[in-house]
Amino acid sequence: MFGYVTASWKELTASEKDRYSSIYCGICRRIRAQSGQTARIALSYDMAFLAALLMSLYEPEETCGKNACLIHPVNHRPWVDNPYVRYSADMNVILSYYNALDDWQDDGKQSARLLAAAFGKYAAQIESRYPRQCGAIRTCIGELSQLEKANCGNPDEPAACFGRLMAELLVYEEDLWAPTLRQMGDALGRFIYLLDAALDYRKDSKKGKYNPYIAMGLGEDWQRWEEYLVLTMGRCTANFEKLPLVQDKALLDNILYSGVWVNYRGKRKEADGE
Repeated sequence: MFGYVTASWKELTASEKDRYSSIYCGICRRIRAQSGQTARIALSYDMAFLAALLMSLYEPEETCGKNACLIHPVNHRPWVDNPYVRYSADMNVILSYYNALDDWQDDGKQSARLLAAAFGKYAAQIESRYPRQCGAIRTCIGELSQLEKANCGNPDEPAACFGRLMAELLVYEEDLWAPTLRQMGDALGRFIYLLDAALDYRKDSKKGKYNPYIAMGLGEDWQRWEEYLVLTMGRCTANFEKLPLVQDKALLDNILYSGVWVNYRGKRKEADGE
């Protein structure tokens, strides 16, 4: 998810930091168990948001522990495990696989080819467990690739495509909460895509790469872009608030109401410096 849906670390309490880290480490641990050591290189805190959201909604029984690892060989780090942590680990790997595959096929990047090969060994297993979600990822990434090749000048089309991908990703199972999660995921996906397009505007312009704002003939217009982002995140949080969340609600609030904007402003400063 491009690294945008993460917490504002400074605003978390000590207990929230511990909880957030334990979810992250739990996902990392499950990636290693389910898809091998190499697949951990694609680990993202974005997946900790997905796991925390589903854990808060369904409140599963959790297994907890502390272990050392390659990254933290001395200090044992706490981890948590449950079905939603395992699901998020699989989604992290399959997203990384299709993204690398797309980069390899479209741009011929050898690094992407190597990553696709590393992740691809586990793709069939993950697709057998989650055919709906994996099918949506495969279809939407393919549609995005076609829109980019056609130099689509309507930002809403690729944003809607990524929205459909995220809508299916947030729905773990078809139940009472699926419609709300889909609406939330759709808005979140649009937000992520439009945010990425805004931050990459200058870089894409210099390199002659596809960007929906460039394709529509729009000059750099951060005020207009932020209006789009506020609207889409507003739709996301409106649906988020419909969910009966108690566990980890403060952590999730931090991510959606503060973290995404702190990350946006930090990355915008980086983009302005390019």
